[in-house]
Amino acid sequence: MQKENQFNFEFVALMASLMSIVALSIDALLPALPDIGEHLNVTNTKDNQLFITMIFLGIGFGQLLFGPLSDSFGRKPIVYIGFALFIIASVICVNTKSFEIMVIGRVLQGVGLSSPRSIALSMIRDLFSGDYMAKVMSIIVMFFILVPIVAPTLGQWLMHLFNWQSIFYFNLLFGVLIMVWFWLRQPETLPKEKRIKFSSHLFFDGLKEFIKHKEAVAFTFVSGFITGSFMVYLSTSQQIFQEQYNLAELFPYIFASLAISVGLATYLNSRLVERFGMWRMAFTAAIAYSVVSIVYVLVFFSGNNPNIFVLLSFFALQFFAVGFLFGNLRAIAMQPLGHIAGIGAAINGFVSTVLAVPIANYIGNFVYTSVLPLFIGFSVFGLLSVSVFIIMRKKVKTVEA
Repeated sequence: MQKENQFNFEFVALMASLMSIVALSIDALLPALPDIGEHLNVTNTKDNQLFITMIFLGIGFGQLLFGPLSDSFGRKPIVYIGFALFIIASVICVNTKSFEIMVIGRVLQGVGLSSPRSIALSMIRDLFSGDYMAKVMSIIVMFFILVPIVAPTLGQWLMHLFNWQSIFYFNLLFGVLIMVWFWLRQPETLPKEKRIKFSSHLFFDGLKEFIKHKEAVAFTFVSGFITGSFMVYLSTSQQIFQEQYNLAELFPYIFASLAISVGLATYLNSRLVERFGMWRMAFTAAIAYSVVSIVYVLVFFSGNNPNIFVLLSFFALQFFAVGFLFGNLRAIAMQPLGHIAGIGAAINGFVSTVLAVPIANYIGNFVYTSVLPLFIGFSVFGLLSVSVFIIMRKKVKTVEA
């Protein structure tokens, strides 16, 4: 097994690839949402957002199942079980003509994908800790961001060559290749002597232990706030650029250019986090996230959409802040949970994701003719995140005193 805080490029690339199956299943489908809605006879185009948000709901609940199991039976077997469920769900999605069954299929896809997604986080915590863990998370997110850069273009290309179902088949093929790589090259990171004996109260014992760590709880909620407001963008971006701005053909390239902003920030974070600390980096990014969105709301409070280049500038600044938040928030929350990494990652993922889904669905209903509701959502949840940082900093200073 790799020694703690010893960098391993293949491990980083493999963990990023495990997580990227989720991103590919979401982002590659974005250009196909109108076609899928038409195939399923969806009359309200806003309902197409459910094909994106519901997969997150499955991811949230699936982690509660797979996380504790991985603490008892090891990380690798649980990844394989989750991927098998993803295969079954994908077959359901490509063969249905029912909107309701498609939504159920997407939820099941999320449940299956929750395994590689959350267990990758557990494996990172098995091997790393502290600011170095935040650095590794940033590098992984940087690789992971390559998928959103190319996924919409890939999805559009597959649709032009074949049909929207081909996107699901490509995701399956990509996932199989990653699973083979994982099987052949990745050692188990949780040795048998460190596993928790399986019992009916395993999850509840883990939950009680999780709640004891106030920092883990607090920053799990912050992850939910940021993920939820960012998820609104993911679920409405196709609608914004294709319907509000009539840029259907340019949508994949716009989406890719904004993903580069997140990738650049995660790269800078990986270079700076050991110097300045994950806590300070995340706090500063949360402030920036709030300020950018508040400025937009104040300037464009009329609700009229700005010029596309102005909008892209605000988005780029917003997502640049997000790039400093994602890896650091997870690392801060997971830092005290090394002894229950599987359950800890599961609860962290469940709470942040299940909190994010209703946030995204609610705000997304207002993003119909204007982008303003999206930035109002950014502002509200950015300010909530900053408030949590301030409260936790006061508590830490009080304890130290």
